[in-house]
Amino acid sequence: MVTVVPPFEHADLSSWIDSISSGYAPHEVESIRLAAQCAAAHDEILQNGERMLEHALSCASILAGMHMDCEVLQASLLLHCGTDIAPFGEGVAGLVEGVSRFSSFDVEEIVDLEGMRRLLLAIVQDIRVVLLKLADQLQSLRHLAGCDNEEARKKAAHKTRDIYAPLANRLGIWQIKWELEDLSFRILEPVIYRKIAKQLDEKRLDRERFIDTSIIELKDALHQASISGEISGRPKHIYSIYKKMQRKNLGFEGIYDVRAIRVLVESVKDCYAVLGIVNDLWTPIPGEFDDYIAKPKENGYSSLHTGVIASEGKALEVQIRTYDMHDASEMGVAAHWRYKEGGKRDFKFEEKLVWLRKLLGWRDDLGESANIATGGLFADSIYVLTPQGKVIDLPKDATPVDFAYHVHTDLGHRCRGAKVDGAIVPLNTPLKTGQRVEIIAAKQGGPSMDWLNPDQGFAKSSRARTKIRQWFNSRNLEASVASGRHLVEHELKRSGKSGFSLEKMAGHFGFSKLDDFLVEAERGSITRRQIHSFLRNDEPEQEKKPVLRSREAPGEVLIVGVDKLLTQLGKCCRPVPPDEIVGFVTKGRGVMIHRKSCANVAHLDPDRLLDAAWGGPGGKYAAEIHIEASDRQGLLRDISDVLARERVNVTATRTVSRKDRASMRFTVEVSDLAELRKVLVLIGDVKGVMQASRR
Repeated sequence: MVTVVPPFEHADLSSWIDSISSGYAPHEVESIRLAAQCAAAHDEILQNGERMLEHALSCASILAGMHMDCEVLQASLLLHCGTDIAPFGEGVAGLVEGVSRFSSFDVEEIVDLEGMRRLLLAIVQDIRVVLLKLADQLQSLRHLAGCDNEEARKKAAHKTRDIYAPLANRLGIWQIKWELEDLSFRILEPVIYRKIAKQLDEKRLDRERFIDTSIIELKDALHQASISGEISGRPKHIYSIYKKMQRKNLGFEGIYDVRAIRVLVESVKDCYAVLGIVNDLWTPIPGEFDDYIAKPKENGYSSLHTGVIASEGKALEVQIRTYDMHDASEMGVAAHWRYKEGGKRDFKFEEKLVWLRKLLGWRDDLGESANIATGGLFADSIYVLTPQGKVIDLPKDATPVDFAYHVHTDLGHRCRGAKVDGAIVPLNTPLKTGQRVEIIAAKQGGPSMDWLNPDQGFAKSSRARTKIRQWFNSRNLEASVASGRHLVEHELKRSGKSGFSLEKMAGHFGFSKLDDFLVEAERGSITRRQIHSFLRNDEPEQEKKPVLRSREAPGEVLIVGVDKLLTQLGKCCRPVPPDEIVGFVTKGRGVMIHRKSCANVAHLDPDRLLDAAWGGPGGKYAAEIHIEASDRQGLLRDISDVLARERVNVTATRTVSRKDRASMRFTVEVSDLAELRKVLVLIGDVKGVMQASRR
């Protein structure tokens, strides 16, 4: 239920408007006043327990402090009004709608935080939407930090730490970034936060006073040395101190840059001159000097860092760099956010962020008419979600087929349909940023040749088209190799040389790889006449007699005319000595051995059948036995006892009981048919067994 609160005092509202009016023209102040009055008229208690008008005024104050334009302040005041805002103009309405869309993707099941940040930036058409949302989140966190609702506090703090603070960092919005980080850290790690705060041993205002004093001292020293430059400084925030302690595996006492200042000068020569002045003015701390000018970081970051003991005996970090180095560090390829966050570089995305950050100063640098829309910057990419919440970066107008191949090549091959935001769509449907895509895949199979037809628009990305072509090329090659092998083996059998080495034949025709030879044979480049001619002229091979495997090797199958050929026993008939057997040449799995009485043999290609016989004694063969019995307690145990006494190994068993009947199947290993028959007789004598037979 919505709680209606007492009207906001008119005097208080006027006082607030007066406090922010100095940066705006009279007509803009009047527009802001109208938006504030609308917010006051619809004042209520928000879901987090905060008064809506107080929240709106605080958000607007944050944005006014950043010198944002009149439309942004109006939008911040109207965000939570829940009323028609069209009278305030398309610009304000667009900003409010943009924040609503931005927030709709801020969901808890997102697991890809980096992708989420990219998606959020990509969906906005106006960079001011991001600033509005950041101010809104900051004020919500300020309120929750003082509330007792632990679950709501931690939920908001997690979202801030993982999503909003990194966005503020990337866009260079330091005013918001630091407070977002410190507030979320204070909520999530209160013990560590209080410990670091206590160790600072001074109030923030005292730290700022110390930095101001240090800046004055250094300015005087630079002036005496006739070096011009800019000096700025800020105290380290608690979360920043904590991250550095973690990153460098140091205790608080090892952090020397709790207080830091930065010096910007014109040239590299001036950088080193300032370093000398700093070392003369204060006492350098051993081991706390880094020369990233002589040896820049991998990301191109350049600067001089040194730690000193300044006045009052307190440690101070000093960074010295040129203006160009500073621009590169803050806005270029050596962006500060990438150096802090780590991870794989994406230069194309960084360029977009650089421009977005420059847009933040549009009011001062580009003038009132500056175009601050961001849609064009991300026009070449879209960002969509997997069902698990991972964000996928795809080219513009990509389809579900492109999505499937981006996730996994095999998923692309098996793709048969797609759901977008829960609705089934054609596979050539262009996707849009923010959509959630689910692929409907077959258990096996491959792509359609239609996917390569540009007129049908199934695959837009080069990755997907390449994978599809590779699939078809691979299948064509496999088919050609199999067809060529069949052709050559057929000719060998007709010539009475089934055991002839295919590798040797390939080498004779100049092929180092057998598959290449077989493909050319299938294409007709190697003719049957050439194969026959080669076999006739190969006298040493002609004189060879059929070679059988040694009968000293127990349990092997003998293939007439073949030496050391891979054989497998057919699972359909499970041949066991002394069954009469025959061999069948498979494609890629050697020779499959079947019983001559096997029903499958009648359907096999007779040209690929080979004579076969059993080798020497001593081998073990798999056989399946089938048992029908009256079900009773202990039946399986009694049958297992028989097999154990006969030392028959069981590799698989399956039992099905229906009413009072039991049907059992055992896969056992026996040396010959006689042993199998003996086992069947013994099992048949077990109480309750009605039939025991070879399957």
